[in-house]
Amino acid sequence: MTVTTITNFRKNIYGMIENTIRYNEPLNIISKAGNAVVISEDEYNSLVETLFLNSIPGMKEKLIDGLNTPLDDTVPEEEVIW
Repeated sequence: MTVTTITNFRKNIYGMIENTIRYNEPLNIISKAGNAVVISEDEYNSLVETLFLNSIPGMKEKLIDGLNTPLDDTVPEEEVIW
């Protein structure tokens, strides 16, 4: 996470926002009133999706089971009926 002061952020806002978007690295902005964190829209959407999936009972366990399933034990994508 990049950390900067509010003064430095004001001076370099364009470049810092571009880097946050390009590299998905959060930006921590420090001010006297408190701190703020800027993240890319992609990172935000990812966090929201993760929170949603974790809110479904049993979903976390299903995802972990899926990650631990050998590819040889799965159905090829072209054979899946959507």
